[in-house]
Amino acid sequence: MPNPPKKQPVRQCLGCRERKLKRELVRIVRSPEGAVSLDFTGKANGRGAYLCHNPECLRRAVKSRALERAFGAAVPEEVYERLAAELETDHVG
Repeated sequence: MPNPPKKQPVRQCLGCRERKLKRELVRIVRSPEGAVSLDFTGKANGRGAYLCHNPECLRRAVKSRALERAFGAAVPEEVYERLAAELETDHVG
């Protein structure tokens, strides 16, 4: 008897609110120490939130303060700038 297909995890983008396969999204993680960073492996320790590879989704998430709600803490402006720069370079490449 063949094995049934493995279920693929689905997550919701904080920007466009679309549900997509986890591997299609970028994970943003707040570590237990409070540092916020991009997690391309999807396995970093901490609270995760997801965004599409689209910089527009980050802009929407910033405008709606979605990351602050997801992490339950204020996110410094320099973190948003770093995320925007990393998403721009990732989106191009």
